[in-house]
Amino acid sequence: MSQTLMLVPAAGVLALLFAWWRSMWVNRQDAGTKEMQSIADHTRVGAMAFLVREYKVLIPFVIVAAVMLGFFSTGEDTHPLVAMSFLVGALTSGLAGFFGMRVATAANVRTAQAARQGLTRGLDVAFGGGSVMGMCVAGLGVLGLSLLFLFFSNTYGAGTTANWGLDRVLSVLSGFSLGASSIALFARVGGGIFTKAADVGADLVGKVEAGIPEDDPRNPAVIADNVGDNVGDVAGMGADLFESYVGSIIGGMVLGAGFMAANGYDNMNPVMLPLIIAAVGIVVSILGTFFVKTKEGGNPQTALNIGTFGAGIAMLIVSYFLINHFLKPEDAMGVFIATVGGLAAGILIGLITEYFTSESKGPAQSIARDSQTGSATNIIGGIAVGMQSTALPVVTIGASILIAFHFAGLYGIAMAALGMLSTIGIQLAVDAYGPIADNAGGIAEMAQLGPEVRERTDKLDAVGNTTAAIGKGFAIGSAALTALALFSAFTAKVGLQETGLNILDPKVMVGLLIGGMLPYVFSAMSIRAVGKAAFQMIEEVRRQFREIPGIMEGTGTPDYARCVDISTAAAIKEMIAPGLLAIITPVVVGLIDVGALGGLLAGVTVSGVVLAIFMANSGGAWDNAKKYIETGAFGGKGSDAHKAAVVGDTVGDPFKDTAGPSLNILIKLMSVVSLVLAPIFI
Repeated sequence: MSQTLMLVPAAGVLALLFAWWRSMWVNRQDAGTKEMQSIADHTRVGAMAFLVREYKVLIPFVIVAAVMLGFFSTGEDTHPLVAMSFLVGALTSGLAGFFGMRVATAANVRTAQAARQGLTRGLDVAFGGGSVMGMCVAGLGVLGLSLLFLFFSNTYGAGTTANWGLDRVLSVLSGFSLGASSIALFARVGGGIFTKAADVGADLVGKVEAGIPEDDPRNPAVIADNVGDNVGDVAGMGADLFESYVGSIIGGMVLGAGFMAANGYDNMNPVMLPLIIAAVGIVVSILGTFFVKTKEGGNPQTALNIGTFGAGIAMLIVSYFLINHFLKPEDAMGVFIATVGGLAAGILIGLITEYFTSESKGPAQSIARDSQTGSATNIIGGIAVGMQSTALPVVTIGASILIAFHFAGLYGIAMAALGMLSTIGIQLAVDAYGPIADNAGGIAEMAQLGPEVRERTDKLDAVGNTTAAIGKGFAIGSAALTALALFSAFTAKVGLQETGLNILDPKVMVGLLIGGMLPYVFSAMSIRAVGKAAFQMIEEVRRQFREIPGIMEGTGTPDYARCVDISTAAAIKEMIAPGLLAIITPVVVGLIDVGALGGLLAGVTVSGVVLAIFMANSGGAWDNAKKYIETGAFGGKGSDAHKAAVVGDTVGDPFKDTAGPSLNILIKLMSVVSLVLAPIFI
């Protein structure tokens, strides 16, 4: 088994080498005209400047948190080296976002230039840029976890009678997930505040008040909007899924230790299996990227589906043989069924999300129809669609949990989460493709490349909108299963599995109520932050329209940098409070009573998952209701219905791109904080 485990870091290195090769290929592509390069440089400089400023704020937090974690982590079931795991997790999460952002901002303009040659070429460049983000996340996650596990095992004797036991090694290793979660929360919240402040300012002043197109270079907020697409949907989404990915692996390893003891294993195969499946998933994802091809005039969505679903099917086949090889025959089929259930749930949630958010489907079109009577009815319709959309995903998640638990217990739930995320390399590549295609369309519009180029970038962008909606649903589903796996691992650590969680206990009930409330307070903080930043952005755009001569005539140059700076400063300032709320609350409650903390985690998971689905789907439906009207329905662009739909879209923006996605991380972060600090709480 030890020789097999040595292949896991090799898979991580392979992913990083593939990412490097793809980034070199993207950078060799033609970057277009000087005007295109100038527009792209504004976006690139703004995006990287935001990331650097964000990391400067986070570095002191990470260092202080690591020192405190190491100082208080003493006892039989933990060790101060958990601080090292925390630092490595934070570092790898930050590096994944940094590398992915650099290549995405380089791919934007090259995708626009490639679209001048044809749709096929544009798809190749956009997906090539996205694949760097996907492989960096998979590679750094697997490499960091496996090297830490090998170091702790070989140095301190995991699974032997020397020094440490396996439980202690896994407890220390859990710090990696905590480090990743901490960076992910700030990246998601900060990126979401940035992108939506810019988006709301650009839409309300540019489209509604001034009546100019979305990506018009006369709009001072247009560059900030492009920057936001990258910091929110590339770095933010990457950090979100990085956290889910490593959380599902660690949850599987921790629960695998209990599964190993309960089922009489004389080896560590159940503990090692999650790492091995993740490593093989990297290879399958790399192979899947080569099948994302389309002919000129073809459908890019079909090409992306072939790569994604092809990798998923291949992973199922490979997983069957891996599970049968490493587990006892009487256990293998149950674990495999749980894994299949997780993957199937992820696909179903994505398809359900697409139905409720797609402009070609009834829910979004019903909101567009409601827009004919004004903004109020548009908003009422969007809220109703979002609430209705929670039913099927919750039932799907519940079914996957019951199936996984029936066939393989709590270990099965962890394997279901990993089954959903095992091919994250290509799944995230498809997600990151979306903002690259979106920015390419913006560059084509601003550089006036012609209607045929804009038609191709619009086709690529339309596919990106669909993949983004599916990706958000997938992220919520994976967050729910990962949080439950981490929660289960926590209950095993503190002994709640034996005693049970008695909801009639007043402390547990109070914990449930506080947990159920937290997602609402957290969302209010992030949405209000968007509102405050958007207010500043709107005032700045109005000021520039008033005071800079010739903007509307196209002879004056807007101050793009000022708008980027407003979003950056607001995002950095406003991300701190929600992040601290998520980290401090479980610590305080856990020090008071472990049962109350169990209730808190149950409450925040249930409330957070449902609220995240509602926000993501209502926001997506509002967005595509606007796009449906822009195709000519109900009066088309400039009509009263269109103006109402733009207002609804701006309401939905912080729902779907700030608060909703951040809730995924909230529920996972609180569970992993509790898991890492469980020995202290005991």
